[in-house]
Amino acid sequence: MSQKPSVPKGTRDFLPGEMAGRNYIFNTIKSVFELCGYQSVETPAMENLSTLLGKYGEEGDRLLFRILNSGDFLSKLPRESDLFSDSGRLASLICDRGLRYDLTVPFARFVVQHRNELIFPFKRYQIQPVWRADRPQKGRYREFFQCDADVIGSDSLLNEVEMTRIIDDVFAELKINVVIRLNNRKILTGISEIIGEPEKLTDLTVAMDKLDKIGLDGVCREMEERGITPRAIDRLKPVIAITGSNHEKLDALSVLFRESETGMKGTEEMRKILDLLSAPLPASPLEFDVSLARGLNYYTGTIFEVRAADVEIGSICGGGRYDDLTGVFGLPGLSGVGISFGADRIYDVLEQTGGFPETVSTSCRVMFVNFGEREAEICLQMLAVLRKSGISCELYPDEAKMKKQMQYANKRNIPFVAIAGEKEAGEGTVTLKDMEAGTQQTISQQDLVSYFK
Repeated sequence: MSQKPSVPKGTRDFLPGEMAGRNYIFNTIKSVFELCGYQSVETPAMENLSTLLGKYGEEGDRLLFRILNSGDFLSKLPRESDLFSDSGRLASLICDRGLRYDLTVPFARFVVQHRNELIFPFKRYQIQPVWRADRPQKGRYREFFQCDADVIGSDSLLNEVEMTRIIDDVFAELKINVVIRLNNRKILTGISEIIGEPEKLTDLTVAMDKLDKIGLDGVCREMEERGITPRAIDRLKPVIAITGSNHEKLDALSVLFRESETGMKGTEEMRKILDLLSAPLPASPLEFDVSLARGLNYYTGTIFEVRAADVEIGSICGGGRYDDLTGVFGLPGLSGVGISFGADRIYDVLEQTGGFPETVSTSCRVMFVNFGEREAEICLQMLAVLRKSGISCELYPDEAKMKKQMQYANKRNIPFVAIAGEKEAGEGTVTLKDMEAGTQQTISQQDLVSYFK
């Protein structure tokens, strides 16, 4: 009995129509990146586990896809009766590599490894898939594409300003209404200090990062489970509840942070960024959100998160400042800031809102009908001329019935069909049928290029 074909959970095949939409997203993001002077790089799908482990926090490490060592790795294991009951130790002995979890940590490794070949500040963009052993659900996949832009080797807050502008420009081009949320990890550090739990910063941010998913009560319960005292949680609640304009919220925090130098520095950085973004204001709303945490441990300054305004789907873009991510690879003190667009979720947003342009599904502008060998030869000459001028076209490969060829063009959403039969061949003309309007006209073969231009 033959096996029913399938793909692993959390992964997908993409049909031509879907790829047209995905490429529209990739090309839009890429064009904005390049307009701002970012250069393209790529890194391998798999990295050494020593590169990946310990960079994403406890939860991130659990979601890494590990790759079994090649060869007879079992023969090299120590002969211990309880080895197979310790999954963590066993994994460390039989897996040296893993699929990349994101593009940022491999980029830090890349920068250190190629530092003598790069010009700093180095502005890079990267569009590649990443993998996470997460529970698949709507809008969350195990294999998905990230579209990253980073600038590394500069401490200037102008980089945060540019990242915000890039976010705004990309979603304006895609015609997606979004809210850009901002915070600063120094502000979160300040909060941990004023509630009396400075050593619990990681536990605090991991829990706060789930505020949208599990609500305030759920966050408080998780904080208790992580050892944060009820008194500290009571102090935290009014901080999270601060309301008002962006600057009013920063003013309120400045009062609270009188005893926290780090927290004060975070509010000053956030205020400076918002001031620099005020002329002109981005088209998308900017929201300073004191509860925004972004769970990744390597962020040290400004953090970004973008939500679609019209679709409930979670974050579709995020990022932040990391001051010393390259330090773990032997190059300390090299600060960077980056953002990452989630192409798969952006696709879902455009699909739900009907936001894809009609032209996205059109991969071919004109199809020539095949009437036979002699006519096909003439059509091939016209194809060559059109393609040389950048006009996408094709010749139906078989001498099939006209109805079948027209159905093919219709199903492919090809907007024009070119008819060059015996009559047209003798007159040096071609009849063009507009498939949407249902009209047709006869033009000279020499005028084909100018017609489509």
